[in-house]
Amino acid sequence: MGKIEKALELLEDIMRDRGVPRNVKSSIEKSINSLKGEKESENVRISTVISVLDESSNDPNISLYARTKIWDVVSKLEELNK
Repeated sequence: MGKIEKALELLEDIMRDRGVPRNVKSSIEKSINSLKGEKESENVRISTVISVLDESSNDPNISLYARTKIWDVVSKLEELNK
């Protein structure tokens, strides 16, 4: 399984978590769609998703568990973007 597929799997796990606020779920859904899209190059998609997820992880209403999972996804994507 590639790192993008692993990141998508982790993002989908976060989406299923009932403790994640709606606005964060919306950002995660946007990120999933962006990673699956093919309009832009892979590096541009990854950079966009990293930015969106970084902003979402700063939400004061998100649980520590979900924030940690988001950081895990961001670190996996940053490895790909080097």
